[in-house]
This record gives sequence, structure tokens and C-alpha cells, in this order.
Amino acid sequence: MSLLELDDVKVHFPVKKGLFFDRTVGHVYAVDGVSLSIEAGQTYGLVGESGCGKTTLGRAVLRLNDITDGGVVFDGTDLAKLPGEEMRAFRRRLQMVFQDPLGSLNPRQNIESILSEGMAAHGIGKDQAERREKIKDILAKVGLPANALSRYPHEFSGGQRQRIGIARALVLEPDVIICDEPVSALDVSVQAQVINLLEELQESLGLTYLVIAHDLAVVRHISDVIGVMYLGGLVEEAPSDALYAKPRHPYTKALMSAVPVPDPEVEDRRERILLHGDLPSPANPPAGCRFHTRCPWVQETKCATERPPLLDTGDGHKVACHFTAEIEAGTVKQTLATGIEAVTGTETVAAEAVEVSESDTPEKAPATVPAQADADAKEKATDTEEEAEPPAADATEKAEGSPKA
Repeated sequence: MSLLELDDVKVHFPVKKGLFFDRTVGHVYAVDGVSLSIEAGQTYGLVGESGCGKTTLGRAVLRLNDITDGGVVFDGTDLAKLPGEEMRAFRRRLQMVFQDPLGSLNPRQNIESILSEGMAAHGIGKDQAERREKIKDILAKVGLPANALSRYPHEFSGGQRQRIGIARALVLEPDVIICDEPVSALDVSVQAQVINLLEELQESLGLTYLVIAHDLAVVRHISDVIGVMYLGGLVEEAPSDALYAKPRHPYTKALMSAVPVPDPEVEDRRERILLHGDLPSPANPPAGCRFHTRCPWVQETKCATERPPLLDTGDGHKVACHFTAEIEAGTVKQTLATGIEAVTGTETVAAEAVEVSESDTPEKAPATVPAQADADAKEKATDTEEEAEPPAADATEKAEGSPKA
């Protein structure tokens, strides 16, 4: 049995309406049927665009968000069914590193108080002196000096604050750490340091990670298995190398095509899949396959009516698509009916050339010149008439004055 197993987990947030009496008029389907398993000592990477439910799923594992349905089995115990006090005890073995290091640390507490608070709550250490020694040891492992104990969060840089967040999780000696965008708020050089730190701690302490991230390069570097989420569900899951070598779901193909390649020639020749349109609302998700409204290989049958299950297509590669085999074989062709375009760099240049040639055709240019010429002629004629009026008035005055002379 895996260390952590999620079985058809659902997290739905009710949408209420009413001035005096709140009534539920709908739900936001943030997580809608996710099943995965994480082995001990493994790093599972979870990727997907903003709003797909990654963070909500991570918080649901810790019961920070209530689970609507499904099970979260950790070391043989279903966390979804545990009462509050028992769940609080289990949280020592399940910790989280949050995305915003400054927002997750209490600005009114120094570092020693922040780190020792959880230890005192779970009964770790006989007294404060023993806890202080353990905290110093953890700070040394994450690369912070011992004199940091008396300082406050605002006195540290962003990378140092994230190290403090990692230390806060480590002092409780957890088995699983959920890293929610652990490096997204950091500089690139600091990102590499934090990622290397997480790998070193995993090797030395035998930790298991669930890493939630947007950066596909970071996920590839640290993860053993990667799951791709779209609109509350998993659409593909595979070992890291296999997923990056040959993605099989249309959404994963689009994500991978968005990753820049540091070679101008390869970058110009490779295929890019441009997804048009926004992510559908999780409060009103499409029927059938959630991706069919944006899929370049959408078909008239099944896609809009049946939701595909996540099935193993071989070598641990799981895909939630009705036509995976047909797309791989090439029997299902891409269509532009949904506003999807798959273009290469040369085709893009050719398309731009066509647009320029059409806009600069000689047939369209003369059509605007006569109109402008007519307008200019009318303005000149008006000016001529206005200039001609004063001499006429002077002639009249002279004609009237001649008899008197």
C-alpha cells in the first residue's frame, strides 16, 4: 500500500444567495474526483494552470478545506473520517510549505517562537531549552545561522523566509510535506538553492513530497511522477521522463508546447498548440470531457457527453481521453472548429506576410484617395466662398455712396 492515497476526492464550495436567508444556489467544483497515490520517499509533482484546483487539493489532504466526498488514506488511516482532535494529531506527520513565505509567518513572533509553537503543541521536547537545541539543528540544515532565533520575519530576505517555512515543517519530523508553489515568489538563483535544499533534505530525512507548481522546469527537476490537472480533475499522470518525452493528452501537449526551448532553430521549427478561450468556470463546468471546449482533437461523439476515466495506457502512463490511441495513430486529425490553432514558426511568418500583402493591395489604396480629394475640394470651395463675400459687401457700399457724390 502507498503511503498516501487519494480516492475520488471531491471538494465543492457552496454558492449561497439571499438577503435574510442564505440558500444554496449552486456549487464551485474546485476538485471533482481526483485519485492518485504517492509512495514513501517519492516526489509527486502536480501541475496545471491557475484555477484548476491544485492548491485546494493540497489543503484538502491536510483537512484545511473540508472534503465533500472521497477518501484520503494516509498510512492506512482515512483522514477524511477522522474527528478534529485525532486529525490534529495526524498533522504532525503531514506538513505544508506555503506559497507566500512572508504571509505564512506571524510578524509579531520571532523565529524561535514560530518554530517552537508547533513543537509545544505536539509535545516535542521536554522544555524550551531542548526545543531550542533542536531548532538550531534544523536551522543549520536549511542554511540559516543560530542567531536568527531572535529575529523577526521582516528582517529576512524572501529566500531566507522560505527556508524558515521549511524549517517550521521539519521541526515536527513529518513523513509527508506538501509544497504549495515553494519557489514561485523567489528569484531564479534562489529558486535553485531552495529546490536543491528540498532534495538534500529528502535524501537525508527520507521525506515524501507533494509539490504543487506552475513552472514545468522546476517540476521536471524535482519530481519522480507528475500529474496534470485541468478544471478539478487529473487528465494525465506519468513518470517525469516519460511525460516530458511524449505527452499524450491534448492539454498536456499544449502545456509542453508553451515551454520555451533555448535554441532559436528548434524554437522556430517546433509545433506550438495555441489554446483560444478562457478556462471554463468551475461553478459551471462543461459536460463530458472538461477539456472538449478547447481541445484541438474534439470529436462529435463521447467528448461532450461522457467524462473519460483516467486509464493506464502502458508503462504507468495514465491518460483521461477517449481518443488517445487514435490521436497517437494519426487517425484523428486536428480541427479548427473550436478555435484551436497548431502552427509552427514558419507558418506564423507566412501568415503574417499574407496579412501584410492583403492590407497593402493597390486595389484598396485608390478607394480612399478620391474620398479624401473630394473632402479637400469641398473645404477649398467653402473657403473660396467665404473669402469672396467681403468684396461683394464693399461693392454694395460703394454703389450706395455714388449718388451722394
